[in-house]
Amino acid sequence: MHTIVVIIHVIVSLALVSIVLLQHGKGAGIGAAFGGSSQTVFGSTGAAPFLAKLTAVVAILFMCTSLGLTFMGRQQAPSVMQGPGKPAATQPAPATPAPAAPVQPAPPGPAAPPSK
Repeated sequence: MHTIVVIIHVIVSLALVSIVLLQHGKGAGIGAAFGGSSQTVFGSTGAAPFLAKLTAVVAILFMCTSLGLTFMGRQQAPSVMQGPGKPAATQPAPATPAPAAPVQPAPPGPAAPPSK
């Protein structure tokens, strides 16, 4: 299921980029106002309403697949640090060494002469 959603997510993201690149910017029609020729494929108004609606639909699909992948990823591994192995709570603690005999401090000896 995770692989299918990833494939859909990649296709939707590529479609979103393509649709946004097909659209003209808001200032694209200003060139025609000063005598430039308007070379649009879809006519004077073009497919702007269609592409705007399609962009909204594809953006919603992109957000839904992003959220779906987030929830699926959260269910598979609770933490990045734990990895695919056992959770940290079930791993045994390292063995502690046996306590050694207490060390007696050295008796104070004669003081060393100060060095110059």
